[in-house]
Amino acid sequence: MFRRAFLASLAMPGIAQAQAQAQADYPNRPLRLVVPFAPGGSADVVARITALGMQEVLRQPVVVENRGGSGGVIGSEAALAAAPDGYTFVFHSLSSAVLNAGLYRNLSFEVRRAFAPLVLIGTLPNIVMVSPNLPVRTLQELIALMRAEPGRITYASSGAGTITHLSAHLLAMRAGATATHVPYRGSGPAFTDLVAGRVDMMVDTMASIIPAIRAGQVRALAVTTRERSLALPEVPTALEAGLQDYETYNWHALFALGATPPALLARLEAAGIAAVRSQGRRLKEAGVEPRGEGADVLASFWDTQLALWIPIIRASGATAE
Repeated sequence: MFRRAFLASLAMPGIAQAQAQAQADYPNRPLRLVVPFAPGGSADVVARITALGMQEVLRQPVVVENRGGSGGVIGSEAALAAAPDGYTFVFHSLSSAVLNAGLYRNLSFEVRRAFAPLVLIGTLPNIVMVSPNLPVRTLQELIALMRAEPGRITYASSGAGTITHLSAHLLAMRAGATATHVPYRGSGPAFTDLVAGRVDMMVDTMASIIPAIRAGQVRALAVTTRERSLALPEVPTALEAGLQDYETYNWHALFALGATPPALLARLEAAGIAAVRSQGRRLKEAGVEPRGEGADVLASFWDTQLALWIPIIRASGATAE
């Protein structure tokens, strides 16, 4: 036993030296960015823009691997099966980094411990929209109608527990009103029924629906962020429209595996920040308001988002298994 311990003690400096050398040479092969969403969607587009910027800094290919399913759970689990050596990192959004923690009762991982924050890429503002058939032209008129006839107003979502569902649910909560949730299988069919007047209201990201707003297919009542959108400067914020304490938006960020060595976290963080700065124009074209803030800011932001959304999910009764 003493002989084995003695031999192990001799080997330890060599192992430490090899690990230090590996970190000094990092990265010396392609990196893997796991995107827990299907290819072709807005998250995938933003992830690929970011990966392109990062590989210019790291001077190694950053290969995007789409592992969609279960709102991001499948991709998260696939990433966590990898070694925490800095060569696998993850692209998360609000749903996969926050909402799943409240929706799933039996996740195989605790999200706040499993992942290490790297870079907040940017935010995607939401907008409160109504069907042109609904006789309201302001957010206050919508709220008054919701209060006067509880449950009459219907709101569409891309599914129970999604940001479109929870944003509209939160609006009703903050307004002291009630409305009826109509879930769909995705934002596309939900928006189609909003345009057709089969549902009254929807809260969704604005990037893909600006043309429909411009064409008068839906009526925009308020932007759900603290500041007006550059894309729709004529639309007031919810705060300006008289609704206090209401702010919702989707967001994208980079995370590493929780046990990744600090030196490698720092390299990935720096590369991610540089990527957001170099790809800012393309990110804006994809509907993102670039942030490019590092790990400390993202960690605080993440905690705030968890504290906001978990109670709302529980109040809504939404679950996923």
